[in-house]
Amino acid sequence: MIDRKDDAGAGAVPLVSLDAVALDTETTGLDTGKDRIVQIGAVALSGGAILAGNSFDRMVDPDMPIPPSSTAIHGLSDEQVRLAETARETLPALADWIGTRVVIGYAIGFDLAILKAEHGRLGIPWRPYRSLCIRQLASVAGLRLPAPSLNAIAERLGIAIEGRHSALGDARAAAAIYIALLPRLAERGIATLAQAERACLALTSQADEEAKAGWQPAIAVDRVPKADFGAFARVDSFPFRYRVADIMSTPPAIVVPAMSLGEALNLLTERKISSVFVSSGAGTDIGILTERDITRAIRSLGARALNEAVGLFATRPLVTVPASEFLYRANTLMIVGGFRHLGVLSADGALVGALSARDLLKQRVGDAVFLAREIDHAEAPADLGKAWANLTRIAGGLVAEEVDARIVASVVSRELRALTRRASEFAEREMAVEGFGPPPAQFAVLILGSGGRGESLLAMDQDNAIVYASGVPGGPEDRWFEELGRRLADILDGAGVSYCQGGVMARNAEWRMDLDGWRRKVGGWIERSLPEDVLNCDIFFDSMPVYGDAALGKRLHSEALDMASRARAFQIGLCANAVDFTPPLGMFGRLRLKKGRLDIKRNAIMPIFSAARILAIRHGIHDRSTPARLHAASELADSARDSIGALVEAHRILLDELLAQQLRDIGRGIPHGNLVAPKQISAPRQRQFRWALEQVDQVRGVLGMPVFG
Repeated sequence: MIDRKDDAGAGAVPLVSLDAVALDTETTGLDTGKDRIVQIGAVALSGGAILAGNSFDRMVDPDMPIPPSSTAIHGLSDEQVRLAETARETLPALADWIGTRVVIGYAIGFDLAILKAEHGRLGIPWRPYRSLCIRQLASVAGLRLPAPSLNAIAERLGIAIEGRHSALGDARAAAAIYIALLPRLAERGIATLAQAERACLALTSQADEEAKAGWQPAIAVDRVPKADFGAFARVDSFPFRYRVADIMSTPPAIVVPAMSLGEALNLLTERKISSVFVSSGAGTDIGILTERDITRAIRSLGARALNEAVGLFATRPLVTVPASEFLYRANTLMIVGGFRHLGVLSADGALVGALSARDLLKQRVGDAVFLAREIDHAEAPADLGKAWANLTRIAGGLVAEEVDARIVASVVSRELRALTRRASEFAEREMAVEGFGPPPAQFAVLILGSGGRGESLLAMDQDNAIVYASGVPGGPEDRWFEELGRRLADILDGAGVSYCQGGVMARNAEWRMDLDGWRRKVGGWIERSLPEDVLNCDIFFDSMPVYGDAALGKRLHSEALDMASRARAFQIGLCANAVDFTPPLGMFGRLRLKKGRLDIKRNAIMPIFSAARILAIRHGIHDRSTPARLHAASELADSARDSIGALVEAHRILLDELLAQQLRDIGRGIPHGNLVAPKQISAPRQRQFRWALEQVDQVRGVLGMPVFG
């Protein structure tokens, strides 16, 4: 029997990406204590669609007479089931087929109760399925029906039922209804499994009615409220904490193509390394020669191979990885690509080291590979939602291991960029299939704001833009990229990265234009320095290209920063915007709470990262992350070093508490955002949380703005 252990992170799976089965049973009657199953039907769902050909359809011998009143409903008689399988044969097969998937059905509590009773009679262990009831979801979605039968719900949604009162027919109807309810649920802010569970739990009158009838609860009450970090999957945090630069072999061993294999073998032995890079010193045509390459050459040519030139046996092109990349990402590249060695490049593209599978093995990099592989090698847009939910579980596990939230945010941002890149690939592929043709110009998809800075947590929405080489607003190029932006936004929203409420998405004309158009737009923002212009331009300074022509995106980013660095009036506007916040602590040190929560992004974290960005523009600092920018600024301003140091530490503490709150809310099925409930923070952490809030006002002094009070 499959173990169906639940964890709090599973609740983060978007409903549209849920792996589920819609199930129905036909029985000898409606008494869950004594009646038996005569038929089981189920269909599989994934990515908001029914999987054709993936179903379960069995008749079952109930080992008791079927009353005529029941036969009149489902049409199954004693004669028809006489030669069918017994429940003892069918139930294990059903459990294996369902596996760990969520079970969906109309009035599913009845079916679960019948299944549980059958297991009990046969002495087969019963492990409850995680489940959702179509009748409950219809109520949550706002379908107010006087008699919410399967027929009535289907009719309201325009769904035709084929094979009514057959188990498979009713299961298919339940699946179709679930799919039709998804957009209605999303409109009410119910997008994930945990959110649906919590909403259904609020239907207490339905639950009482079902309990009186002897049904199983569709949703276990003790599942949704759990939100302690121990409920999240434990992970090995090492590959998430460290980068390639931390374990690579450096300096790299580089040899000329004319060197003999024998000389190369001696070099490997002397330096205790497993590969050398082969380069003539001109261009970027670098190859790699490994121990295995030498072994294969000797096996093929014998001892004379040692006199041959290494250039004949080197592998090209060299597969590389940035020195700043996370270890889990490097491991994914090796496993998926079948590589055992990688070249390591610096930020400017220079070869600075080597990374081997042996290096990674010594550092315990294991299951973390699946996080990156699920996104980079997703086969369909719906798969991205499951990968994104897995990221939530990883984040919960890292917090359980007390990993710095800044590291977790960097991991989340790395995968957000990967998710956006993969979504862009899907969008472009769909357009090609549908006859839109190839891109009409070189272009780059950009991530803006926290995703570019590497500081996204779990409540981010979409902030993206497109720059293309040439074209005019409303022209053929622009229309093509508008379609790409629209599809990109839809795919990301379906995966769990919601539409930007402020409209900062490439599907909107103001965030999609050619390079010259962007130059004029950013130049206008900077020249006018109006408050709304400052807000728009502000997030652009953290932009990062994630798909398409990266050089085009980098060029635009560099030009925008250069314009801003020379515009003193604009910088003053940035400063005024950065200090326009309500101090989180009011009179007598009381927290400014609304409904028990504090918006720490708007009134604490945002002033800090805004100040760091301004200092970077002012001093020509090229780092992107807030801590790196602040550290670099402190080296240039001795008088502000203590204040900047306090802001760096406050930033860490605030991110820790915000991430912890988001994970608590996700586990409970509560929409998560940027509000923290201080009463949910432990006493020792409350003290450091309050200290961090007290430091935020130092932003004014660091930026040279007046300090009042």
